[in-house]
Amino acid sequence: VQLQASGGGLVQPGGSLRLSCAASGFTFDDYAMSWVRQAPGKEREFAAGISWSGGSTLYADSVKGRFTISRDNAKNTVYLQMNSLKPEDTAVYYCAATYGSSWSLDGMNYWGKGTLVTVSS
Repeated sequence: VQLQASGGGLVQPGGSLRLSCAASGFTFDDYAMSWVRQAPGKEREFAAGISWSGGSTLYADSVKGRFTISRDNAKNTVYLQMNSLKPEDTAVYYCAATYGSSWSLDGMNYWGKGTLVTVSS
C-alpha cells in the first residue's frame, strides 16, 4: 500500500496550493479519503474528508470555505485545493484512507508520508 502526497511548498498568505495524493496497493474506490494535518508542535488534526464515491465531504471549521477536497477514482488520486491560505495553515499534510464511514484518525487504515505546506511572507 502506498499513498504518495505531493504539491506542498512555500506560499504567501492569501495564496493557493493544490495537493495531490496518489494511491496504490488497495481498492481505492472502496475507501473514504481524508487530509489530515500536523502543525509544528501540535497534534494531528482532521482537515477534510471525502466518501468513496465523492458524494459526501466533510471539513474542519478552520478550513471550511477555503479548502476543497475531491477525488478521481479512475486515477486513484485525491486532491486538496487550498485557497486563501493563512500562516496557521502551515503544517505537514497527510492523506489517509479509511475503510468505512468514520472520520476518526484512529480509524484510518492507511497513511501517506505527508507533504509540507508553509504559509509565510
